[in-house]
Amino acid sequence: MTGSTDRLWNRAQSYLAAGQTAPARATLESLLARDATNIHAHLILGGIAWREDRMRDSVRHALDAARIVTDEGADLVAVIAALIQIGECAMARECLKRPVFAQTKNSELLVQAAALQQMLGDHPTSLQLFERARAAGMDGLEFRFDLATQLSFNGRLKEAEAELEYCASKETTIGRVYVELARLRRQTPESNHLQLLDRQIARAVPGSMDHAGIEFARYKELEDLGRHDEAWNALAHGNELMAARTRYDGAREERLHEGLRDAFASVVRADEITFEGPTPIFVIGMTRSGTTLLDRILGNHSLVESVGELGDFGRQLRHVAERCTQELVDERILARLDGLDYVEVGRRYLAQTQWRANGRSFFVDKLPFNWLMAGPIRRALPKARILHLVRDPMDVCFSNFRVMFGESHGWSYGQQRLAHYFRQYRKMMAHWHAVMPGQILDVNYAELVRDPEAMARKAFAFCGIDYEEGCMDLSRNTTSVATLSMAQVRGGIHARAFEEWRPYETQLAPLREALSSEPAV
Repeated sequence: MTGSTDRLWNRAQSYLAAGQTAPARATLESLLARDATNIHAHLILGGIAWREDRMRDSVRHALDAARIVTDEGADLVAVIAALIQIGECAMARECLKRPVFAQTKNSELLVQAAALQQMLGDHPTSLQLFERARAAGMDGLEFRFDLATQLSFNGRLKEAEAELEYCASKETTIGRVYVELARLRRQTPESNHLQLLDRQIARAVPGSMDHAGIEFARYKELEDLGRHDEAWNALAHGNELMAARTRYDGAREERLHEGLRDAFASVVRADEITFEGPTPIFVIGMTRSGTTLLDRILGNHSLVESVGELGDFGRQLRHVAERCTQELVDERILARLDGLDYVEVGRRYLAQTQWRANGRSFFVDKLPFNWLMAGPIRRALPKARILHLVRDPMDVCFSNFRVMFGESHGWSYGQQRLAHYFRQYRKMMAHWHAVMPGQILDVNYAELVRDPEAMARKAFAFCGIDYEEGCMDLSRNTTSVATLSMAQVRGGIHARAFEEWRPYETQLAPLREALSSEPAV
């Protein structure tokens, strides 16, 4: 920096420390007028723009920073994180190709790069970086847990279990360790962690995420052993703990959904958009409805690439709506839907995602929550195909109730919350079918499991793809799986996931009653 830019930088820092955003912004803009290569000024201004709901300015600053950033590790990591936040994943990927990441032996930088690759969904590369970090001397419980996560995503389940067992052997109270350890395999009387879990639950901070995680792990292990009364007590307590830590505003959920239906009240016309390159297939549905299973079957086809759960459509919708938020839809987005340039949404989505297809003609975007976006997807990407997983209400609701998602799924931690959310989902899907007749194929989970080839043939035909033999052999699909079903789908197609709620039929009476009172749709 020169003397004048130094003074401007120090003045901006003083304004920021005092919480005076407007003069800090003006000062940093003056600094950039003198020195457009100041990466930190771009990053700070991009962050200010994000907080002030100025999406395009936030994107502009992040892209400007990406064009000028050197291979200095900390700066490069900060720029890539900013790019991912504002939805410029293609540029983030290019930055991650910088030689510094291939050449460095700095274990902290390798871990940071691994986390960024995980955010982009490139789990094989993320795992390679974690393993290089270990070779460079990185260790510790958090590192071992993150390494185990990537090992499990990449199908190396035995190695993942070994890392988690190491963490558990250190008597950690990190609840996530025990949740993942319980999920990886069926526990047996000879091999389980119940005594360890009983010790750790006494040490966990009451009401904490770790406390809840240990309870969810206890539930899974007790259920594996057939001790259903004890399992229910652990599951109910885990849900109570998470319900106290999260909120679910059912009234707001209804208003947002109603606003979305109003915005797409008549037959959804497709905007004119032409593009060359791979075509997206959206797989949507309630979480835990079987979307991962369908994704793996589709991904076995020679023309189809399975690319995981992408948040890109929502990001690009928010970009065009000029809205800085992590929510899929909110009140401001609803107010801007009528005048939205859906062609631009589609163009931006394709620009950020088509590289993921690896030269194949189709790619599967398997984000379950895109059931909320089916109408906008149709407007923005008329050539895309939408497959909707439909699963028995009790089966899918209990499958959600029994797992710990973290604090972002407040709707799942309670029987009444869960039933209300499910009803809203069903109502929205009925609306999309009504205003987009023939544009969404319902894939029945029971049919997919009991006669997978017949259901798969329907799905491929709907997508305009000729069926290939061998698509039912899930062992052929070696791509990473970063969902809660990562262990199950690697074991092949099975019919065990029906009425798993039956041992808790009495305790789940409130859920059954709430679901049975659902209006017909």
